[in-house]
Amino acid sequence: MEAVMTKKIGVVGAGNWGTALAKLLTEKNEDVTIWCYEPEVAKGINTEHHNPLYLTNIKLPHNLRATNDLKEAIAGKEFVVSVVPSHAVRGVWTKGAAYLESSSIFVSATKGIEVKTQMLISEVLSQCLPSHSVSRRTFLSGPSFAREVAMGLPTSVVIAGTDTAVTEAVQKLFRTISFLPFTNEDITGVELGGAIKNVVAIAAGVSDGLGFGHNARAAIITRGVYEMVKIGKVLGAKPLTFLGLAGIGDLVLTCTAEISRNHTVGKKLGMGQPLKTILSDMNMVAEGVPTSDAVHKLMSKHGIEAPICEATYRMLYEALSPRDAVTWLCSMPLKDELRAIMK
Repeated sequence: MEAVMTKKIGVVGAGNWGTALAKLLTEKNEDVTIWCYEPEVAKGINTEHHNPLYLTNIKLPHNLRATNDLKEAIAGKEFVVSVVPSHAVRGVWTKGAAYLESSSIFVSATKGIEVKTQMLISEVLSQCLPSHSVSRRTFLSGPSFAREVAMGLPTSVVIAGTDTAVTEAVQKLFRTISFLPFTNEDITGVELGGAIKNVVAIAAGVSDGLGFGHNARAAIITRGVYEMVKIGKVLGAKPLTFLGLAGIGDLVLTCTAEISRNHTVGKKLGMGQPLKTILSDMNMVAEGVPTSDAVHKLMSKHGIEAPICEATYRMLYEALSPRDAVTWLCSMPLKDELRAIMK
């Protein structure tokens, strides 16, 4: 029987998603080291075999190693999985670049857009990792709540990359009986879908918080896909990508599940809670909040009309009340359903 070689893997980021992916890979008997920002998280994983801040009731494998040393997590690794919030990507990888091997395959599992520059995470990484080939970078997205992945429940995701051999290597790395990664060549589309869906999910949560029911939510999801495609076309994404896992798949999940952080933010807004209070009660980042700002800036820069994204931005950053946002949206002139994307 052919021997299976253990792969050295570094996971950078020990929030819910990083913890879940590290658990999945360690359970495949890979050699995994996870970098933790908080010292207490590294200590908890190493001594108690659980993360004291994220996925706290999930037992982690005894052979998963945690560290606060970025070099230890990155240097000499065959695969490096980046799972840090979008606002932290530039800072972490400006430091981490010194330790990343040119031969390492890089997997970004961050969903979001850098607010200050309106860059996709792939573009930020190109600036931070000038000595690492773009062809060895991949981007993982799709409908995947971390807790369900950590519990081994069936999940499908998508991995985007420019080199078929590299994306297939990542596909094989993550593939389990319950974790099903598909491949895609459209990095821009996969990243945009994973980012914009969080903005639309806030809008869906607002609708639910106002008690508007299933019809309204279905309309928000459907028109949300339309807005994804409109924005994506301008930035060079393939429209078909948004009909896949990183588009409508992730959008349906995030807009309908009560455990979605972004849906929760929207629902509490719809129920009348102040945004500042909502965010102060959360220990994880609701990526849709900063992403809404970034998407609004992209829309302004490129002259794109995306009413749901616009209304969400105005609720979050201009104190537009949820009911006034609904009135504004419902008063808009109606045109041909798919006019802007069928040209």
